[in-house]
Amino acid sequence: MQLSDLRIFLRVLDSGSLSGAARATGLPKSSISRALNRLETDVGAALLDRSGRRVKVTDAGSALQPHAVSLLSAAEEAQASIDSTAGLLRGTLKVNAPFALAAILLSPMLADFLKRYPDLDLVLEVDNRKVDLAAEEVDVALRIGPLPNSELVARHLTDMALWTCASPAYLVAHGTPHEPSQLSAHRLLSRINQPARWRYTSAKGEHIEVSVPPRTVIPDVAALLPILVGGCGIGRLPDFLAAPAVRDGSLSRLLPDHASDVVELHAVYTNRKTLSTKAQVFIDAVAGHLSELQRTWK
Repeated sequence: MQLSDLRIFLRVLDSGSLSGAARATGLPKSSISRALNRLETDVGAALLDRSGRRVKVTDAGSALQPHAVSLLSAAEEAQASIDSTAGLLRGTLKVNAPFALAAILLSPMLADFLKRYPDLDLVLEVDNRKVDLAAEEVDVALRIGPLPNSELVARHLTDMALWTCASPAYLVAHGTPHEPSQLSAHRLLSRINQPARWRYTSAKGEHIEVSVPPRTVIPDVAALLPILVGGCGIGRLPDFLAAPAVRDGSLSRLLPDHASDVVELHAVYTNRKTLSTKAQVFIDAVAGHLSELQRTWK
């Protein structure tokens, strides 16, 4: 029984036809058929009913399917473990991340990561929607904010503070608020789905909530940054996005003595037991990069 035949068998089940499996694998349909014939000979039973346009799995095929998944997963993990021991990573790693995270956080670390693991093929999908990891075969997704209840496994990477910021030019023209209560006198810029109240905690431990009727609503946090830099108002940005702009002087951080809301950043994946070594190494690299960055901000 060959692992490559098991892999093709599962691909046929996923696609529902030999033609679909051929398109997905890039193999001729005849090669798909030969692999299935060889596998059926090895197990001594018909695995698929191929008499119709779409294949139907037989009882023997249904019995084999979970074992095929386990065997392939174990083989891939064994190879990954050997490669990791030798300092190598091979295969393809598919990562999904929102645009701002990919552009600001991931891009600076990817060059070093790929140089360290030159045999690893990385597919980085930049997408602000919540993708279905299993259906789209994503190994790791980075998610900002609270996670809904699901079967996904999550590793908490960090809490990101929301910095209240404005450009120096805006503050010269409109004044600088020194208390949260003074924000309502300014043009406030917000993101879609951002709470209508901004919460702060003073140095004395006092909790303050500010009602925020945003004058402008932006769909993405990455789009909010240049609008703030352009002097259009006051807004809140995650620290990873705000810190570089504050450091180079294009934005000023407001109310630094008031702790603000935080948003969680997680790496999510489908199953802890089948998390590949390459995915684990990538998540560790992201966590290390974040830790190093945050030390420079504080």
